[in-house]
Amino acid sequence: MTTALFTDAPGPAADRTVIGENLSLPLFRTLSGVLAGHPYLKVVVDRAENVWHLLDTAAHPFHVNYIATRVLGMELAELDARLDEFNASVYMDPERRFLLGVLSLHTDEDAEGRERTFLVLETTEADTMNGQLLADFYEFVRSRVDGRLPVLLKPANHGQEEELAAISELRVPRILSHELFGSRTRTPLNPGEATGRLRHFRTHEEYAAAEAGLGWADIVAMPCLPDDVPRVAGFLNTAPITPLSHTNVLASGWGIPNAIVLDLDQLVGADGLDGAWIRYRVSDDEIRVERLDREPELSAPAWHQQRIRLEPPLLEDAPVLSLHRLRAADRDRYGTKAANLGELHHVLDSRTADLTAFYGRPRPPREDLYGHLAARLGADGASLPELRAAAAQFVATTVGAPDGVALPFALQQHFLASSPALQQGIGKLKMALELDATEVLDSLCLRLQQLIRHTPVPESVTRQILQAFPAPAAARGRLVVRSSSNAEDLPGFSAAGVYDSVTAVHGTDELLDAVRQVWASLVSPRSVRLRHQVGISLDDTYMGVIIQEYVPASLGGVLVTCDPTRREDFRNVYLNCSPGSPEQVVDGSVLPQQYLYNTVEGGGRTVALGSWGDGLPAATRARLSDLSLTGRLLQSHFSEDDVDRPLDIEWLMTDRGDFRLVQIRPYAL
Repeated sequence: MTTALFTDAPGPAADRTVIGENLSLPLFRTLSGVLAGHPYLKVVVDRAENVWHLLDTAAHPFHVNYIATRVLGMELAELDARLDEFNASVYMDPERRFLLGVLSLHTDEDAEGRERTFLVLETTEADTMNGQLLADFYEFVRSRVDGRLPVLLKPANHGQEEELAAISELRVPRILSHELFGSRTRTPLNPGEATGRLRHFRTHEEYAAAEAGLGWADIVAMPCLPDDVPRVAGFLNTAPITPLSHTNVLASGWGIPNAIVLDLDQLVGADGLDGAWIRYRVSDDEIRVERLDREPELSAPAWHQQRIRLEPPLLEDAPVLSLHRLRAADRDRYGTKAANLGELHHVLDSRTADLTAFYGRPRPPREDLYGHLAARLGADGASLPELRAAAAQFVATTVGAPDGVALPFALQQHFLASSPALQQGIGKLKMALELDATEVLDSLCLRLQQLIRHTPVPESVTRQILQAFPAPAAARGRLVVRSSSNAEDLPGFSAAGVYDSVTAVHGTDELLDAVRQVWASLVSPRSVRLRHQVGISLDDTYMGVIIQEYVPASLGGVLVTCDPTRREDFRNVYLNCSPGSPEQVVDGSVLPQQYLYNTVEGGGRTVALGSWGDGLPAATRARLSDLSLTGRLLQSHFSEDDVDRPLDIEWLMTDRGDFRLVQIRPYAL
């Protein structure tokens, strides 16, 4: 056994890396850093020398840099020039010399309720170790760790899970990612810091009784926040939710902290936090709730002065159009959602869009990631034009766009202009907004919504809607009616979950009712208040409507082309799903399954099983990996000026196993 103490390491402290020694808990704590709230230690097993290296985390942030410079004597410039080749040699070669991993320290309770400390060994997410290598790695580490410390192997991806299935758990004790992290007490969702008054509600009834009194300086804590929560200083969830819930999208768009804190009820009871002024901080590695001694002096948040100006829409008579005839530029007549679906049709039908721009961006030390994309598409050695063609072909064969029609803003305007009562109601609401008479907004909005829902649709408007569906009403089957406003998916204003959709529509009468309900959602109390807070004028706000044929789904969900809990991660796509429609995921009616898929090196892993008892079959997970890569490729086209700007995509899988993308928009960051 030898100990290496490198004195030429960068930084003021000596490098405390240890070679060959057995690992005790005190030594672990000496060398470890902290990641996602857990102490961790990088380890390198050198199979040729039959020795392991315990890296000083502060001195060596990357395994490969350490191996190249300390073990193999390479210069960093040489490593950078050969980085992908070198990575393949340590992460993918079945005959590799080095086995790389991380040991992290965790605690839980045993069957008798006593606290248990244990170590978890895992590789990087892109590592392709087969079952035998995983077993060798575990056994090498287990034999050199203090026998009093349990060691469990955590498969880093679905491929490793499948490899381990043939190996006894007596030989390789293991824990799955969702078992380790799915029920952890505290989980960051949206980073940020806020000072405010904690308002703790154990039930929705308690929240409803106090909702009218909530203000911008409140931090709301409850098991599951409602989608219509007003704009406040912060969110705290006391029950598990997905990072892709409407409320977390709102937290992201509003720039406020949000986290899951399962033990908050105990903290509130022990420290008397309900109604107290607190400082609340959420980061990747920490969630802190600190009681303040006295009420702080707070100034109104910046969004009180925010003024979002919309581009003037085009209100001349525009036809009802099939979605496949729209393009992105049509958002000024049909709304953002409809225009994006039309653009999706164009991308899939024409196959001329460059979907590789995300991979063309430099990611130092790499000039680009084209080689990784080629590997994902099975197009190694392809020229750039060939790679672009392969990407377009892959996307077009993986997903489809929904059939349907889009109603322009002009139809809504014709309807509103047809009724003096509606015009009077709109006039009163505008006057109240101009006078900032917020105390009467809710009643005016509710009265106007009622009028919209019950005012007859003019015959000329009805004719244009029904002509888009030449089949008789009885033969149309089930329809889905969705909102498509110009006041959503804006920088600083996402409007996630703010406007209505109606998902079960049959016949002419229900169709007209659903269209009026979507129009009415433009003047709901919540949508009016949220727009008013950021200076969006009612005069500038319009609502288009999407009418789609209903497609039965065996699986549905949402994916965002980023890891919403780790913003610097450019590799992963976060995907949620549940049986049936995507609405169940975003509205919080079920806790979905949650997956991460690496769209650079490949591989995926299960984050949480949600309300389900079992994970998806391997074949379905492989299909979801293709869907995630498709989302990443579409990001290159839909993200406009910034190819790193992530997308939010609602999708479904039909009974035949085909994918349909039913909504595509920027993800609020």
